[in-house]
Parts: sequence; C-alpha cells; structure tokens
Amino acid sequence: MTDTEIEITADLVRDLLREQHPDLADLGIREVAGGWGNQMWRLGDELAVRMQRMDPTPELQLNERRWLPVLAPRLPLPVPTPVRSGEPSARFPKHWTVMTWVPGDPLDCSSISRGDHAADALADFLRALHAEAPADAPVSGDRGGHPTECTAGFDRFFHAVVPDDLADDVRAVWDDAVAAPEWEGPPLWVHGDLHPANVVVSDGTLSGVIDFGDISAGDPAWDLAAAWVVLPAGAASRFFDAYGRADVGTIRRARGLAAMKSLFLMLMGRNGDLGLPGGGPAWGPAGRAALDRVLRG
Repeated sequence: MTDTEIEITADLVRDLLREQHPDLADLGIREVAGGWGNQMWRLGDELAVRMQRMDPTPELQLNERRWLPVLAPRLPLPVPTPVRSGEPSARFPKHWTVMTWVPGDPLDCSSISRGDHAADALADFLRALHAEAPADAPVSGDRGGHPTECTAGFDRFFHAVVPDDLADDVRAVWDDAVAAPEWEGPPLWVHGDLHPANVVVSDGTLSGVIDFGDISAGDPAWDLAAAWVVLPAGAASRFFDAYGRADVGTIRRARGLAAMKSLFLMLMGRNGDLGLPGGGPAWGPAGRAALDRVLRG
C-alpha cells in the first residue's frame, strides 16, 4: 500500500494524537467532508486535524505552519492557525497539523445572500493580506505569476469543459489577461487558491478563509479573481471599489485568472460526477456560475 492509499480513519487520528499529543486524544473526532490534498477531521469544538493525503510533498503544510501564525493576527477574518505539529511516523509517514477550526459552511455547500457585505469583507481581508512578502516567503511554481505562465493549464481546462457557445467569449477574456501588463510592484502575500471550497460563510456573508497551502509571494491578481469566483453576481464592482488598489491591468489579469479558475472548478465537478479522484460534484455548478459572472464583466 502506498502512502497515498493509507486509509485515514478516526481511530488512526486518535492513535496519532495519543502518540504525539496525548492531552488532545480524548476530544471528539469526526471527519469533515471534502479535501483533496489534505483530509480534515474535527477535533472537539475548536480544533481540526489536517492530514496530508494526496499532496506529494510536505511543503504546503510546512508553509502553513511557518507563516499562518505570522499572518493571522493582522487578518480581519478568521483563518486556521496551527497549534500543534504532527510528524511522520511508522503508523502514518506523512505530516499532519492540529489547527484552529474556522466556523461556517464552505461556500460550495452554501451561498452568499448579503453580496455587498461579502464584497466589503473580502476587500478588507485582501487589503490586509496583500502586504509586501519577505524575501524568504515561499514562491509557487504555478500560482502568483503572470497569466502567460499558465497558458498550458488554461488550454487544458478550456478544451476539456468550455461550453461551445461560450468558447469565443472565454478565449477573448483569457487573451486580454495574457496581453495585460505584468505586475510591477513587489511580490505580495497571496492566498493563491480562493474558490468556493476555500471560503466559509455564515449568516449569508463571508465569515472565514481556509486552506492556505498555496500561500506564496506574487501578483495579487490571483486573489482578486475571487471577485467573480467567490462573490455573487453584481458584487465585483463594489469589491474593487472597496479594495481600492487594483489598476486596470491588474483587473484584466484577475478576470482572466477567474475564467481559468472557473474552468478548473467545472473540470473538478465533472471528475466528481464520474467518481474520479479529487473530484467534487458541487464544484461544477459553482464553476459554471462563476464563469457566467466572468463573462458579464
């Protein structure tokens, strides 16, 4: 059995806690639906255990451990903060981390009804996050750069799932992003993977941001794509007004990246419908709705 085939069960999680953090081992443990690179388990009412599953290397979890305690205190929305580290062992040869639990429902299983409030909350969050990153901040190989660096990925998603009647319009949005100027500022902290499964909502609005495995230094356009991928229709303009730092070129890049992210969600939704690894059936409708918002501008 390979590492990725290890069955992660509540008994395994409890045994690992007994071995490495016995003071937490008696808390209630229950699985959380979703998760691809990592599997999540609730631990009591206030904690969660993040178990490395499909991620091929530990760097994503190690980046969260290193940087979330630095970033979290200045962010205006709750984010998961590491509180204990679980090291590889004979029983489970991968990393795992005990983190604070962020209350709310993932957006791919819920909805935003207070669009203006959510736009303001996301803008406030990203203004706080998008500070100049230090020289030793992680740099992602496939996120944070100019859209030109992602042409192969966009083409793969495009040919796999773009609706025929939307192909020309989607291609035009992407081509415009590719033609947009480079980010000329210093590399900023970016979440890198804002989509409906990585934000949580409560009372009809954005209430937290999760899964910082792709935290890195780069172009803020990667996060600003959330104006279309996360927020409901009609909220993008308010979001950019509230954010207040995005020039025309950055918005062009963000819109193209939103198109690519929408196609990716549609592909993962299709994979979920087919029962393929990593698929999420709820992601397909979320991606198509996001794509419609992108095309409306």
